Amino acid sequence: MTVEVEDRENGIRIVRLTGASASKSFSRESLPIIAKTIDQGLNDPEVKGMVITGEGKFFSAGADIHAFQEAIDANDAPQLIRDLTNILHPLLVRMRQSGTIVVGAINGAAAGGGLGLALACDVRIASPQAKLAASYASIGLSPDGGTTWLLPRLVGEQRSRSFFFENQIWSAEQAKDAGAIDEVVETEQLLERSVEVASNWSKWGGHFREATKHLLHVQSQNDFETHLKHEQTLIEAAGTTPDFKEGVIAFLKRE
Repeated sequence: MTVEVEDRENGIRIVRLTGASASKSFSRESLPIIAKTIDQGLNDPEVKGMVITGEGKFFSAGADIHAFQEAIDANDAPQLIRDLTNILHPLLVRMRQSGTIVVGAINGAAAGGGLGLALACDVRIASPQAKLAASYASIGLSPDGGTTWLLPRLVGEQRSRSFFFENQIWSAEQAKDAGAIDEVVETEQLLERSVEVASNWSKWGGHFREATKHLLHVQSQNDFETHLKHEQTLIEAAGTTPDFKEGVIAFLKRE
């Protein structure tokens, strides 16, 4: 079980879930390593964009079902679930709030909490082998990993209801048509295309990235007047940044 890290030019870092980190991502063994690795990228000022991908058939297949069985036998299932969500859920919040652009390069199955990891990314690029699945209903669990908050914002509430209650599995093209995946590319192009998108989205200033992600994240929770005040506060703060001063000078030079 490993999580591989590769740094590219333009401040782009690739985080690759391999082995059990991809096939049994959310176990007491794998999840802390995944969270620590992603956090290192989110906290590194040199990392402007991050690409998260998996290995083989799996992007992130969610929980270790064998561990669930062991927890049931030990009468420890609620504690196991609590331990895992106490790591996963704050990680997803940090991904959404960070100024780092996070691209999901969905190479294979994203299921359960792994679906939440994919949906929490800023953009999702998929290979034709990608699949999105909730998989909660079939094992008697209710959803977690932010899936019931994130998916309706991408595809709509009613389509999300069908996805969960019919225990659907979406192919890459079905997910793209629904709006859960942004782009489908050939398998051999997946990583490079994801790096390209990460580079394009992360080339802007740090305040712009963080403020824009934040505003888009909270817009559905605010009424319009409150949101306008929120925008005003952030754009006023942007007016003090070097990026603003440099951007104005560069714009005037182009006139």
